[in-house]
Amino acid sequence: MVSRPARVAILEQLRADGVRHMFGNPGTVEQGFLDELRNFPDIEYILALQESSVVGLADGYARATRTPAVMQLHTGVGVGNAVGMLYQAARGHAPLVAVAGEAGLRYDAMEAQMAVDLVAMAEPVTKWATRVVDPESTLRVLRRAFKVAATPPYGPVLVVLPADVMDRDTSEPAVPTSYVDFSATPDAEVLDRAAGLLAGAQRPLVIAGDGVHFADAQEELGRLARVWGAEVWGADWAEVNLSVEHPAYGGQLGHMFGESSRKVTAAADAVLITGTYALPEVYPALDGVFADGAPVVHIDLDTGAIAKNFPVDLGIAADPRRALNGLARALERRMSPAARARAGEWFTRRSAEQSAARAAARRADEAAALDPDALPTTAFLQELARRLPEDAVVFDEALTASPDLTRQLPPTRPGHWHQTRGGSLGVAIPGAIAARLAHPERTVVGFTGDGGSMYTVQALWTAARHNIGAKFVICNNSSYKLLELNIEEYWRTVGVAAHEQPEMFDLSRPAIDFTGLARSLGVPGVRVEKPDQAKAAVEQALATPGPFLIDLVTGRGRQE
Repeated sequence: MVSRPARVAILEQLRADGVRHMFGNPGTVEQGFLDELRNFPDIEYILALQESSVVGLADGYARATRTPAVMQLHTGVGVGNAVGMLYQAARGHAPLVAVAGEAGLRYDAMEAQMAVDLVAMAEPVTKWATRVVDPESTLRVLRRAFKVAATPPYGPVLVVLPADVMDRDTSEPAVPTSYVDFSATPDAEVLDRAAGLLAGAQRPLVIAGDGVHFADAQEELGRLARVWGAEVWGADWAEVNLSVEHPAYGGQLGHMFGESSRKVTAAADAVLITGTYALPEVYPALDGVFADGAPVVHIDLDTGAIAKNFPVDLGIAADPRRALNGLARALERRMSPAARARAGEWFTRRSAEQSAARAAARRADEAAALDPDALPTTAFLQELARRLPEDAVVFDEALTASPDLTRQLPPTRPGHWHQTRGGSLGVAIPGAIAARLAHPERTVVGFTGDGGSMYTVQALWTAARHNIGAKFVICNNSSYKLLELNIEEYWRTVGVAAHEQPEMFDLSRPAIDFTGLARSLGVPGVRVEKPDQAKAAVEQALATPGPFLIDLVTGRGRQE
């Protein structure tokens, strides 16, 4: 292989791995390899103005394409700015490869300006972090980074590139990364043991998460739930792991409080967990999550998730799609005629009940949309639902407005709905931009709140600069509404009498001019305050070829 500077070789490696976009914010210590991009026109640099947006863009692109996404961070300040979003990506298992520059190995003893241990900074929020110390290992380290990021459980990695190492030559060949096939099928005897534990249940429960989506196991999950007659509840569920209109879909377990989840999980007399762990909450229950004597079976490719916090009766390291398919067949053999009859009757009754509930909700929403004095939320979402094409992509960070959103635009198609995850705010604007970049033929709409949008609002500039025609909806209630709801739950939990909400949850003073802010960043927009403004706003947004923002009033803040 012809020798060339490592700063050139890394771009050859990205090309060999089919990388089309690098998301980043440039800095002096990375300028050497970034300057070489002029000779790699097939790799487009997507410029963001702050590293939270950089990670949000890469995270959204990885979710939309289901391939590792590449981002460039600027030494210590850049990694520091990125940490919150890297945590979000790690919790959401996004396969990201971050490269960060630094001045060079030769300066390690100097404690120079911007000198910091980047590996140590990144380790708590990455799956793997490392530093290239020899140019002849630059490409093998990069390939390892891609492989680690794309090996279940997926996650972000960081590779530190000292400038003096990048300026030295390497003769390493740039060849595609070798990935591992994880389509492992459990042994038939193991599946029979699982079925034996679960077959006699009268109140069966499935707890599922995004590992189902990663394995393309939605159909198999739905079939197993029907065979077993089990409700499916989500945990770490930010993709379409099962259509919300599937009769078995029960809802989402409590993201915040374990007591909320326990009301569901402890009522079951047999539990199957797949694609997640028990249980991802901020204040999880420490005991009593499952009923005494209830058998628990856990299937996942992530062996660290199995029996992570609570014992299970059987843990199976396997591909969820193949395992669920085999387990459904084993249950059919193991279940008694009475158990099969119970499951069939439950599924039929459930289908009818959910159809009736959706019809009642539609009637209520239609009545609400006709009220000229009502908030415009329902009217706007109904109008948007009527006009969006079937293959539209929704990025949902609407939080307290999410129930309204999912009623009108139900998440039913894998790959066409993504939700915030990991507890971080600010994912929807960069996520929608990246999804549109990945799928320019699709209409992409990102929903966020007024508070959440301000974490990464500068990403609007990126959409304008690169003419990425995503649409953005600010669900504006002039407050951190979710915090208001959470503290009310906290008051109930600890026995504090309800009182006035903390002042710092209010965002109405001064009011943020979101359409003016968007225009200053190159994105046109309109504000929707009344139901009769919804139609024109939707028409204008969808007719605009480039990015467009709608400031949708979903609450009046302290005026309410």
